[in-house]
Amino acid sequence: MATTTTTVFPLLLLLLLSAAAASPSPYLSPTTLFQNYQNMLTNFKIFIYTPAKPFTFQNPVASLFYNSLLKSPFNTQDPNEAHLFFAPFSADTSTRSLGRLVRNFRVKHPYWNRTLGADHFFLSPAGIDYSSDRNVLELKKNSVQISVFPVISGNFIPHKDITLPPLNPSASVISAAPENASTMSFLGYLKWDGETESNFAEELKKDADFLVDIERDSLDQVGNIKTSKFCLLFYGGDVAWMVEAMALGCVPVVIVDRPIQDLPLMDVLRWSDLSLLLSTRGGAKRLKEVLNSVSEEKYGGMKRMASAASEHLVWNEEPQPLDAFHMVIYQLWLRRHTIRYARRESV
Repeated sequence: MATTTTTVFPLLLLLLLSAAAASPSPYLSPTTLFQNYQNMLTNFKIFIYTPAKPFTFQNPVASLFYNSLLKSPFNTQDPNEAHLFFAPFSADTSTRSLGRLVRNFRVKHPYWNRTLGADHFFLSPAGIDYSSDRNVLELKKNSVQISVFPVISGNFIPHKDITLPPLNPSASVISAAPENASTMSFLGYLKWDGETESNFAEELKKDADFLVDIERDSLDQVGNIKTSKFCLLFYGGDVAWMVEAMALGCVPVVIVDRPIQDLPLMDVLRWSDLSLLLSTRGGAKRLKEVLNSVSEEKYGGMKRMASAASEHLVWNEEPQPLDAFHMVIYQLWLRRHTIRYARRESV
């Protein structure tokens, strides 16, 4: 794994300053990001509990994050210097076994009881739901959950939980510069599985301003993205190509009929300014009206921000500065300050 040290930070700082100086910036708070990222690189320590038995995650992006974390320089063997504690367990762990795991933390280790798990985090690709088990409920409500975007409704708590950006192998090799809006052939591009929101997708297919690519008859995806102003993604469907679309300068439009707060890097990126969240209500006609109402000036800013933001959503087999792995770790760093709860009886 590439070593993360402060020697590379001047270069990182220049990169971040360059992106932040652009108008508009994709970051919620560029100045805070610069300072905190440097502090994270030099100070952040994570203690990893030893799992009861070895396991792997079947989900590719969860597996990549987990293996990267195990090998990362943020790990410490001294729990007394740790800012956060990682509780590893398999995605198929039963509620009973999960409750037993938390009880073991409570009885065998002193760290859980100091905060009732608020300085702990865990990785669950689909997220865990609310449980009648008292220990699992404590884990759910207090500890930071890391899941894969998008998360099942009810399995995500916005103020503390984190999602992993989708894994897109091709995103790291994209080198083509985004095309100018004037050369665009389509208002919107939809990569469709042939099933999700079928009525809505069929409406789009009938409109010449939209290109609908049925995955089983896939065309040239990169070419389709580069000739489309907006890239449409069904929330809960295939979102893995979102990063590729953003890198190529296609503004993401998430089609969802309810508010969502589990977009990746919500603590870092200005998603409300670099993307659109639109409902299927009103059909393709309403969607077209909204997209056409975006001024060229606003669209240009969204496009630049989306392209800049995509650099932080790319996964690497060996983590690189400012990539998806490091930005997820950065969000954990922001959560290192925890409330110290009153100690309670063991259960």
